[in-house]
Amino acid sequence: MKALVIEDTLTTLTVVCQQLERMGIVPISARDCAAGLKLFEEHRPDIVLLDIILPGMDGLEVARQIRTMEAGTEWTPIIFLSARTSDDDVSQGIAAGGDDYLTKPVSMSVIGAKVRAMQRIAQMRYSLLVLTRRLNEANQELQRLSAVDGLTGIANRRHFDQTLEREWRRCLRAAQPLSLILFDIDCFKQYNDALGHQAGDECLRTVAAALGAQLRRPADMVARYGGEEFVAVLPETDLKGAMMLAEKMRRAVEFMAISHPCSVAGSNVTVSAGAANALPSRDSNPAALLEMADAALYDAKRGGRNSVCSRTAAALDPSGTEED
Repeated sequence: MKALVIEDTLTTLTVVCQQLERMGIVPISARDCAAGLKLFEEHRPDIVLLDIILPGMDGLEVARQIRTMEAGTEWTPIIFLSARTSDDDVSQGIAAGGDDYLTKPVSMSVIGAKVRAMQRIAQMRYSLLVLTRRLNEANQELQRLSAVDGLTGIANRRHFDQTLEREWRRCLRAAQPLSLILFDIDCFKQYNDALGHQAGDECLRTVAAALGAQLRRPADMVARYGGEEFVAVLPETDLKGAMMLAEKMRRAVEFMAISHPCSVAGSNVTVSAGAANALPSRDSNPAALLEMADAALYDAKRGGRNSVCSRTAAALDPSGTEED
């Protein structure tokens, strides 16, 4: 532990430093304000013992500057040592940032007791900061886990819903387009029935990884929409860009060459995709964009699967879409 002592009287400075050394504390001494502030910045001591009457600026201003120099969660106990004894002097010292106020002449045993008390407070505060940091880390991890699909490791439906709402509002403010791509693994029920649920789970993980690997922009996101369905959110992307990416993602899954003994779309696992695009407005909502993507996905499945179809805002059927 290090203690900074700022005291212009050499006798008092020497005695206080000797007392600190007997307590196992390393003293750092200064006899004027400028030197004291410089030493504080260099050493960041654990405690400061500070005279009020000093050459140049007084100790009150030194305390204020120390509090300004501290950043974020830093806190250094400050004990004033002063010949000023009035209640107003004590009040000013505490208001300036002091934590205790001892009047001279000060007993060395009293200084020792006060320093030990400040040590305990500093240690309790440090323990509280460590606990708070751990709780924050735990909360961040819980928040991360609440946004992740447990099976595939990508974003879950809840996180997708939140992201879609957020990106819709952002694109609305920026007058930028927003695109969605819905994916469905072709004939997945037959795959599960033929090979079992363990193989089905592994298939879902592989497809999720293949789809996610095609995203290049930080704002783009792929999520598990539900069951064997996945969805990609593409902010500031027009329909042409969404179609190009959807085709790239479709080919990536096909390239994995996961054998599918019961698919009508081919001998390997494939996906159908529906891309939709809209320019967000106050008269529309993200649910309409999702309906368009679902309608486009239905078109792809009805057209033979393992393909990509698209819809635009003008093509949305207000009455809804059929389900496969």
